[in-house]
Amino acid sequence: MEPIGVIAGNGRFPILFAQSARRGGRKVVVVAHEGETLPEISAVADVLDWVKLGQLGKMIKVFKTAGVTEAVMCGGITKSRMFSKVRPDFRGATLFFKMKSRQDDGLLRAVAREFEDEGIQIRESTLYVPELLAAPGCYTKKKPSPSEESDLQLGFQTAKGIGRLDIGQAVVVRAGTIVAVEAMEGTDAMIERGGTLAGKNAVVVKVSKPSQDLRFDVPSVGIDTVRKMLQSGCSVLGLEAGKTLVFDKEEMVKEADRHRICIVAREV
Repeated sequence: MEPIGVIAGNGRFPILFAQSARRGGRKVVVVAHEGETLPEISAVADVLDWVKLGQLGKMIKVFKTAGVTEAVMCGGITKSRMFSKVRPDFRGATLFFKMKSRQDDGLLRAVAREFEDEGIQIRESTLYVPELLAAPGCYTKKKPSPSEESDLQLGFQTAKGIGRLDIGQAVVVRAGTIVAVEAMEGTDAMIERGGTLAGKNAVVVKVSKPSQDLRFDVPSVGIDTVRKMLQSGCSVLGLEAGKTLVFDKEEMVKEADRHRICIVAREV
């Protein structure tokens, strides 16, 4: 079994990827982040090491010891932890302090280069799970109303704009007005804030960045997204087809139908 490395962040994505990779005949070597990665990852990892955020040298050593020449980044890291929970080793600190830009894309590309300099190619995170990418269409019984359709169009356009600036990947729109923009707080917190400001029937749009690198930071949604929308009074979720990961799709759609929430994926 040729090993593949998994740099595991939070959520279920690292677990789903590891399961699919093992079904594909790969040995799975995981470096999991303390305080982020779900402990259930241990059930699907052939080799597992826990690291603190910023321990770049340790991650490389684990992979090289296991004979890994390909790896993926799966799952996010809570961005606010970057200010308080980073415990870099020497290699991680060296990289961090020599970087001019520490925005998402620049940071992740720099980390990927460090791995590749050691003979470990960073592959697209959808390598073994292409079925998780959103297909075009309306997933729910409810369709967008004319006013919601107008807000969707504005949302897609604006979300692409903030993505181009490497700020975030999602917005909340209500009655032709941008109510909330995703930044460091993440999508769920943005939905909560946007729903509070907009009242009822706001539209949530999530897209990839215009120059999205599928090796990392692929936008994702799931049943928790719909539940957060329900709590916040939002009525429509718009996704970019082919570039957004959808987790637990069947359960997510059932939950949306139960509460008259619309989910639609479009090619942008």
